[in-house]
Amino acid sequence: MTFEELKDKALSLPYAPGVYIMRDKTDKVIYVGKAKKLKNRVSQYFQDTASHTPKTRIMVSKIHHFDVIVAASEFEALVLECSLIKRYMPKYNILLKDDKGYPYLRLNMKDIYPTITMVSKIADDGAGYYGPYGSRSVTHDVMEAIRLTLKLPGCHKQFPRDIGKERPCLNYHMNQCAGWCQPSVSCAEYRERMEQAKQLLLGNYKAVAEQIKSQMLSAADNLEFELAANLRDRLNAVENLGQKQLVTAGTLADTDVVGYGETEAKACFAVLHFSGGNLLDKEYEVFPRPDDKKEAVSSLLKQYYLSRGLAPKIVLLPFEIEDSELFSQLMEQQFGRRSKLRIPQRGDNVRLVELANKNAFEEAERVTGKEERVSATLTMLGKMLSMEPPRRIESFDISNISGTDIVASMVVFQDGKPRKSDYKRFKLEGLSNQDDYASMHQVVKRRFVHYKAGDKGFDEAPDLLLIDGGVNHAKVAVAALEELGLSFPVFGMVKDDRHRTRALVTPEGQEIGIDTQQAIFSLIGNIQEETHRFAITYHRQLRSKRLRYSELDGIPGIGPKRKQELLRQFKSLTAIGQATLPELERLLPKDAAAAVYHHFHANGED
Repeated sequence: MTFEELKDKALSLPYAPGVYIMRDKTDKVIYVGKAKKLKNRVSQYFQDTASHTPKTRIMVSKIHHFDVIVAASEFEALVLECSLIKRYMPKYNILLKDDKGYPYLRLNMKDIYPTITMVSKIADDGAGYYGPYGSRSVTHDVMEAIRLTLKLPGCHKQFPRDIGKERPCLNYHMNQCAGWCQPSVSCAEYRERMEQAKQLLLGNYKAVAEQIKSQMLSAADNLEFELAANLRDRLNAVENLGQKQLVTAGTLADTDVVGYGETEAKACFAVLHFSGGNLLDKEYEVFPRPDDKKEAVSSLLKQYYLSRGLAPKIVLLPFEIEDSELFSQLMEQQFGRRSKLRIPQRGDNVRLVELANKNAFEEAERVTGKEERVSATLTMLGKMLSMEPPRRIESFDISNISGTDIVASMVVFQDGKPRKSDYKRFKLEGLSNQDDYASMHQVVKRRFVHYKAGDKGFDEAPDLLLIDGGVNHAKVAVAALEELGLSFPVFGMVKDDRHRTRALVTPEGQEIGIDTQQAIFSLIGNIQEETHRFAITYHRQLRSKRLRYSELDGIPGIGPKRKQELLRQFKSLTAIGQATLPELERLLPKDAAAAVYHHFHANGED
């Protein structure tokens, strides 16, 4: 379908909730979205594409045709959207890389020698499944804690097949296993330990502790002191495990805290799991920085919990998201438990969200490369200014004091970095009084006269011109370009009371604030400071040179070379003025030396 045909089809859609499915020319699904009103939402893609973000523009350019499914309600549309995203995994949807769900621990007491294993799903096989326990690392820690507490086997031997075939392994000698591979250890004792493991998985610490304590006292009464000592150690281990609450706390976190952080290029969705106020685990997903962070978090939230098969009591969010009420309904429908979604405003919960946000930012920061960061900043700047990312930025500034030594600087930033080999400085001509507008007009025109002539060092075209000053400075720069028949994007740099660029302004007077975008604020600030530094440095050089040589100007017989020789020998004008006539005659001809001496002693003093 052509773009106009896609637009017409979108405008013909009903004002009803539903799901839209974008497909490319190979009929592959590239995006799935939900809409309260299909006509309004889908038609936005085919209206003013210039207002779209780069990612959306690329996605729209790939659309060959689309389908819609009208839903009976907005909730039904939400359920359908989640199902279709999971089914098609569309390229332009933000997706979780890991949707395998939380792992469980499996224990089948029907086996002669039961074992505890980690599995991803519950099967209808008569075994006992315990959990879920959050991430795989947490699940492994739970399994290992129980194994060490009850000294269960941690090797790959199979019982009864491998009993008596080899000597006990290192775990036995480290007192981490009871040596179940030895013929002297009975199957009944093994099964008793596994039954205790089952009770621990159910959280029945006290029952297991009481059983072991009873056995310990019985052994002591029978004078079996070695056995009693072993049981005592096992009792202490079980009690310690119960105090840590590794199992019951890990089974289902009562509070999940969602965090979101982003750099110039990357974003991170993080979830911290809490139970009883204790932090259990962290999971996160890093992805390219999205156009809309609220939409991204909403999408990932649905994928995250639906794929993991559980619903916490409370989910704390960093900001309000669309469909929060529908999401709670969906959780209740899927898992029989309605999660409460909250955006905390005060107290400890605010600090928990701040912690989650910090974790998310740190993960995004960790994987963002320097080049990627600069590229993303330029992309954001281009988006802010409604243009393509500016690779070559030229910036202009004027410097003078009371209209003397008027100079201008042009600095160049290429791909976000200073390109000093392309810096230019100008000494303004024909201006005796301070006139920043005339100065800016002259320097911009002179720069682009060289450009039109193809002069070396001026022959590259800029993507963006930044003018130090406000709207009027930007206007005179545009006027200079128009006189040459040229057109480039021009923006003035507006400063705050601390002389930092707080906004860019168009020649028409529209201000674009940058102080809320840290990366852009830093980039423009660096450009402005570098432009000013280069201009003021040149101005000081000229002023110093003028002051340095002006006292010697007009003295008969003293030209540029003799000026330099005098300053080289005497170091300063003060020293030249204090020099005796014989000292001057050692450096200059007698007539020139006399002229210099009398210039500084015109009042008749020796």
